[in-house]
Amino acid sequence: MGMSRSSYRYQSRRDDSSLLARLKVLAEQRPRFGYRRLHALLSREGRVVNHKRVYRLYREEGLTLPWRGRKRRAAAKRVPLERPTGVNERWSVDFIHDQLGSGSRFRVLNVVDDFSRECLACEVDSSLPGERVVRILDRLVDSRGKPGSIVLDNGPEFVGRAMDRWAYGHGVRLSFIPPGRPLENAFVESFNGRLRDPKSRLVECLNLHWFMSLAEARRVIEEWRLDYNQQRPHSSLGYLTPAEFARSDSSGLNSQAQCRLDLRTEV
Repeated sequence: MGMSRSSYRYQSRRDDSSLLARLKVLAEQRPRFGYRRLHALLSREGRVVNHKRVYRLYREEGLTLPWRGRKRRAAAKRVPLERPTGVNERWSVDFIHDQLGSGSRFRVLNVVDDFSRECLACEVDSSLPGERVVRILDRLVDSRGKPGSIVLDNGPEFVGRAMDRWAYGHGVRLSFIPPGRPLENAFVESFNGRLRDPKSRLVECLNLHWFMSLAEARRVIEEWRLDYNQQRPHSSLGYLTPAEFARSDSSGLNSQAQCRLDLRTEV
C-alpha cells in the first residue's frame, strides 16, 4: 500500500472524556443550542478547544438538533429591516400565550431592545390591558430611559387611547406593522421563538415547564429572562450576551458582531 507501518498502527492517545462529559451536560441544560453556541459556552469556562473538535464530538454523540424543513412559499421582494445604531433607539413589543396546569390561560408581554437584543421585560398575567402595558413601559423608562420608537402590532392593547396618550406624552413614535405581517416585527418575534417555538419540542423555557400557578410562571420566566440577557451567547452579536453587547464599546468588542449583523441584514 505504500503506507508507513507506524501510521497504520497508530492509536490516538487523546482523552476527550472530560470535554465530552461537559458537552453532554451543557447540551442537556440547553437543548436548543447547536455546537457553535455550545463551543462558545465551553470557551467562556476557560476551555481551549477547537470548534471542529466540539463538532466532531457533538455529531458522534448524536447531540445534533433535528432539522425541520420549511414550507415553500411564493417568492417576494425582501426589504431589509432598518437596523438601530444604539441602545434605546428602538424597542419591540409583542404578546405570547401559554396556560397553567389547571387549564387557565395567561399572557406574557415581551419588550426587546432591537439593538442589544436585551429582553427588558417579560410581564406575566392572566390579563394585560392597555393601562397595564403603559405602567410597564413607565417602569422601564424610569430604569433605563425612553426609546426613540416602539414597533408593535395592531392588538387592542396597543391601538387604544392609553397607549396613544403615553406615546404622545413621552414623545415616542409608535410604528405599527401591517396586519398579518409578523416578520415586520422580526426582533421580538425571534425572541418569542427562543422563549417558545410552538412547532418544536426543543425549546428553552415555556414548553419545558408545567406551571401550576401564575406565581411559579412569573418566577421561572423571570429567571430565564435574566439568563437570556446575562449568560446566553447570541450568535448575531458575535456570541456575546445581550448585556455584554450593550456594555461594550461599538468600536471595540462590537465590531465583529456588527459585521455579522450587517451580513444577516443584507440576506
